[in-house]
Amino acid sequence: MVRGRDACWEHCVLIDAARQKVRCNYCQREFSGGVYRMKFHLAQIRNKDIVPCTEVPNDVRDHIQGILSTPKKQKTLKRQRVEQVGNGQQNSSSASGGAPPNRGSSEQNGSVCPSLLFPHASPSPQPEPMVYDVQNQKQEYADKKIALFFFYNAVPFSAAASTYYQEMVDAIAECGVGYKAPSSEKLRCNLLEKVKANVNDMHKRLRDEWQETGCTILCNCWSDGRTKSLVVFSVTCPKGTIFLRSIDVSGHNDDTDYLFGLLESIVLEVGAENVVQVLTDSADSYAYAGKLLMDKYPSIFWSPCASHCITKILEDLSELEWASTVLEEATTITKYIYSNEWILNTVRKFTGGVELIRPKISRYVANFLSLRFLVFQEDNLKHMFSHAEWLASSGSRRPDAQLIKSMLNAEQFWSSAREAVCVFEPLVKVLRIVEGDMPAMGYLYEGMEKAKTSIKAYYNGIAERYLPIWDIIERRWNVQLHSPLHAAAAFLNPSIFYGLNFKVDSRIRNGFQEAMMKMAIEETDKVEITKEHPLYINAHGALGTEFATRGRTLNAPGDWWAGYGYEIPTLQRFAIRILSQPCSSQWCRWNWSNFETLHSK
Repeated sequence: MVRGRDACWEHCVLIDAARQKVRCNYCQREFSGGVYRMKFHLAQIRNKDIVPCTEVPNDVRDHIQGILSTPKKQKTLKRQRVEQVGNGQQNSSSASGGAPPNRGSSEQNGSVCPSLLFPHASPSPQPEPMVYDVQNQKQEYADKKIALFFFYNAVPFSAAASTYYQEMVDAIAECGVGYKAPSSEKLRCNLLEKVKANVNDMHKRLRDEWQETGCTILCNCWSDGRTKSLVVFSVTCPKGTIFLRSIDVSGHNDDTDYLFGLLESIVLEVGAENVVQVLTDSADSYAYAGKLLMDKYPSIFWSPCASHCITKILEDLSELEWASTVLEEATTITKYIYSNEWILNTVRKFTGGVELIRPKISRYVANFLSLRFLVFQEDNLKHMFSHAEWLASSGSRRPDAQLIKSMLNAEQFWSSAREAVCVFEPLVKVLRIVEGDMPAMGYLYEGMEKAKTSIKAYYNGIAERYLPIWDIIERRWNVQLHSPLHAAAAFLNPSIFYGLNFKVDSRIRNGFQEAMMKMAIEETDKVEITKEHPLYINAHGALGTEFATRGRTLNAPGDWWAGYGYEIPTLQRFAIRILSQPCSSQWCRWNWSNFETLHSK
């Protein structure tokens, strides 16, 4: 019997029969090992050193995937089934006293999809590849229907990033086939009222939480860069964040009296006794409005958003001449790598597939992360640009490629890049902390001090080298960001205060006392704090037990005080309120187009 020609030969050519070397018709990549390895390339399946084809048409890719997913014996089995059905398979089943095979229950405790890399025949003649193909078709059909709903109704693609999106799909799947979606009338009336009731219940639970942990009012600002300016007010505590309202402040951005009135109205709505701090950006108008608010309500702190201030520090550092030069060179390298898909795939092959570009973050952080990637991959990038595969490509001889190669071989670039990473990274770490999903008030002060210490250590304590960096940091930290609330939080954070290397300096002591004087309005509270303060300092009683000692680093600071501070209840109450607050408004990611649409209509 003559063996048929493999279908994959339509998409590649044999260029060296002795070495079984073949070339892809689409991306011109060459492989040794014959047509079998070419199949994985065309099917876009990673296998050892095989790089998936980026130019293969979708129909060819799907066809080759189908070939790989079907074991060799499967074709014979399929023909046997067709013959059995044609010869009356039902009669044989009835004669043996057995029921027809139930596809829904047979061997479904295991995988119904055969391995693409190691195909094998099933011990029972179940049409596994057919089930796999049917499931793929169902998945594609469902995807298209969901996409059609988005497209036809002009639903923003960002809606797919909502936490409720997958929850909705899972709930529909739980109902099974036959689920009937709610009508527009049911959505408008019954369901709207039910969801509204749930929101109100959650709102009430959070309000009850505010009385114990306190809360922070978040003020997020947005502008279209021309005339439209919006502000979104929300309230957050450790148990969750709720939206209050959005307001069009166009034309009032610099009106401090107007902004003070807005902030005061929100404070009164939330309850001044519940509010620990108000977070806004660091613009002069909001800073002055915040000071007016603190003058009228002495127990409330105004703080600028820590994320905004740290990002501004990174921006200031990026404007240093040496830093600006190396960041610009790194951007040139990154743009070149992403300018061509083949170049990008080659870089990914040599660097393990790590991405240089990080979307949805500020430009200065993104530039730093790209530079950091280049520093970590220095050897791999140099190796790639000197590798035979790269040198054999036509693109390697282009002027832009030669420029990039010369930049990567310049020691001055790498020296400046390493310096920039060592200066920027400690601050980016602080940024990650304040933008995390836990209250970060207790960690900001120490984080900034550690960042400065790390930068000083990099420059081996040489004052003329690290002091210019410190000056840039302190202009923002001391003037805009630092607050008695941050110092008090560091003082009350057990993981920091009881640390072996922690030194309580005068700024922390003074900040703690100032914060207590503001928050403890009642004279009796001030007396009790004075009595309880030494017990915390010396870890007396429950604060010094084995569990409390272990919990200093294992528990969140607010939880630690809730669990072990019961013998000093007044200081415990204020510590929980301080340590339960965020430092940044960035953990609320609003879809501003919704608010813009709302106010424009």
